[in-house]
Amino acid sequence: MKGVGCERGLVQCQDGTVTSESKATSGNSPINGDSSPQPSSSPQPSSSLQRSSELTRFRLAPNPGPMSLDGTNSYVIGAPGSPYVAVVDPGPDDEEHLAVLASAGVVDVVLITHRHADHTEASARFHQITGAPVRAALLEHCHGGEPLMGGEVLTAGGVEIRVVATPGHTSDSLCFHLPHDGPTGSVLTGDTILGRGTTVLDFPDGRLGDYLSSLDKLEAMGPATLLPAHGPVLPALDEKCREYRDHREQRLDQIRAALNSLGQDASIPAVTDAVYPDVDPSVRWAAETSVAAQLDYLRS
Repeated sequence: MKGVGCERGLVQCQDGTVTSESKATSGNSPINGDSSPQPSSSPQPSSSLQRSSELTRFRLAPNPGPMSLDGTNSYVIGAPGSPYVAVVDPGPDDEEHLAVLASAGVVDVVLITHRHADHTEASARFHQITGAPVRAALLEHCHGGEPLMGGEVLTAGGVEIRVVATPGHTSDSLCFHLPHDGPTGSVLTGDTILGRGTTVLDFPDGRLGDYLSSLDKLEAMGPATLLPAHGPVLPALDEKCREYRDHREQRLDQIRAALNSLGQDASIPAVTDAVYPDVDPSVRWAAETSVAAQLDYLRS
């Protein structure tokens, strides 16, 4: 399924090859992530919100799949003692999930990290339930609210929220920086950075050059707590940004080597065969999308 955060059906092995999750035991997939969670060990949606940082809580949405890891993390932002909250990425249109989010407090605003359906499907319904404006970078994903702009600073749930434009996964991707969330602050990264694995670039809408620039921007925020839309909460955003950049550089080196062998005009399928020789047919599209994004970057 295209259009979500994770490329979990692909697993990048330590030797650089990529295979399906059924053929590998560890590693990261080349685009968005890592192997699909196994049914016996996958986190399950909770009936209540779980604490993720001093100023945030989250609920795992019931939408696991080959491209969304265990599901979408829907976040609630609110200062201690405040009756008001902001909600980030309401996720799938699941009434139980939305009811838990709505019960967290009086919803000031709903913020969307990017356009993909595993983040936005329930936006209109949640707007109906709460009456809160839904704001996203793209007007078509706003309901009763204005589009968000990079650099905007708003206060919701008693918390300062800074909007950071981070294109790359998609052209409309946003992150939300909470500078006063604990000693190092926190950043809700959407699908720009995940709790496990690496992020798919939804080429041609998402571009590698933009993505590398977004990593630079996020790294400059230092060791903030990383609150991803998929996977577990992580410390040290800056460290994870460096890991992501190293991964991209390693992959670019593999693409360059393939071009040197096949010719500079080699096709996307040919390069994919060379770089991802063991990819499972069910996620071949993800490997080709990754190759297309990297070829575009190298050839532009």
